[in-house]
Amino acid sequence: MLRIIDWSAAKPQNRFVTKFLARSAFPEEAEKAAAEVLADIRADGDKAVAHYVAKFEGAQLTPKKFRVTEKELASAEAQVPPALKRAVKDAYTRVMRFSKASLKAPWTMKTPRGGSAGEFYSPMDRVGVYVPGGTAPLASTSVMTVTLAKAAGVKEIVACTPAGPTGTPNPVLLYALKLAGATEVYRVGGIQAIGLMAFGTKSVKKVQKIVGPGNAFVTAAKRQVYGYVGIDQVAGPSEIAVLADGTVSARWVAADLLSQAEHGSGWEKSLLVTQSASFAQEVKRELLEQTKSLSRKALIQRVLDRDGVLFCVTPTLEEGLELVNRFAPEHFEIMCKDALKLMKGVRSAGAVFAGAWTPESAGDFVAGPSHVLPTGGAANMFNGLTPDDFRRRHSFVAFTKDDLDETKDTIAAFAQVEGLDAHGRAASIRFEK
Repeated sequence: MLRIIDWSAAKPQNRFVTKFLARSAFPEEAEKAAAEVLADIRADGDKAVAHYVAKFEGAQLTPKKFRVTEKELASAEAQVPPALKRAVKDAYTRVMRFSKASLKAPWTMKTPRGGSAGEFYSPMDRVGVYVPGGTAPLASTSVMTVTLAKAAGVKEIVACTPAGPTGTPNPVLLYALKLAGATEVYRVGGIQAIGLMAFGTKSVKKVQKIVGPGNAFVTAAKRQVYGYVGIDQVAGPSEIAVLADGTVSARWVAADLLSQAEHGSGWEKSLLVTQSASFAQEVKRELLEQTKSLSRKALIQRVLDRDGVLFCVTPTLEEGLELVNRFAPEHFEIMCKDALKLMKGVRSAGAVFAGAWTPESAGDFVAGPSHVLPTGGAANMFNGLTPDDFRRRHSFVAFTKDDLDETKDTIAAFAQVEGLDAHGRAASIRFEK
């Protein structure tokens, strides 16, 4: 059912809205399965990975067949039509340009007595990227992850993607991985891919960090390997919120809401917030009508049946923005006349798309920032993937004798309070005669 609900900050407790805002990234079923599979991979390595590839993906692979060969990558490239190659190259070029511009620069400041302090960065040595390939082979994710690692200067970029019973990944996805800079590609998906990269096996060396989106099982696995490796974030089903004032076509807004509902898990969320009840009704009619002509209408209907699409009418746009901040969506479109002005009030959103000519799909495929974003409300504490996620930050201090002389009493005071006399002596001994 598609509901239109009145909501205000003065009376925020509405059972439909409360239910819509609440979502969990860690279903018990996924947590249990991830723990079991990961434990087996830690114990039996390649043998366990091959077992679970056969069980969950239907492919009979020996460890020697995990890796996609250079010959297979070349064959995949030959299968990609020129128009698709141009599209992948266009996306790669734009994402690389944005990535390089976004990298944090090292900086230095002077200390009071002539020394210096600051920060500098170094790329990780080996990272892992997960690229979904189940209900939809996400070739765009290849660009939106690997390109960032390459921009950061990572030398070894490992990519895992499910290949299904045939054991042959989508050729466009493989072409995108190669173009973006993946140095190793493995036809392994799901929990078993996360275990392979996190723990390493005889045939695959472990990575330092794993990034990329995935289903609930992949998300649970990423959470459980945190500490063995770094991870970017935990993420669940896709979601979008649209704040609209009625100045942007209802047809456009409906299409944008559907763009996330079609992903396939059935747990996606699409939220429209507007100050106009009549506009909400218009968008509702459009959304239901457009759904009929879409190839994934059955998947969208699952979202509708689970109340995954909700329209809220608020007294003002400002109150509507407050509701969106409480939702903390993965994607947030501001389809309003004063979009850039309203954007200043955003506190919780993975990525913001401002103005009538910025559909969320532009961000998914080509605009520049990565589409790997926090979901499930995690946008109130996590950021989207950036090139700096593939680098290590190092602080440094270079004191002069005068700097240490000026601060040695402070060092001694803290050392005394904390009972760490060796700490204090490490400073004072330099001034003993």
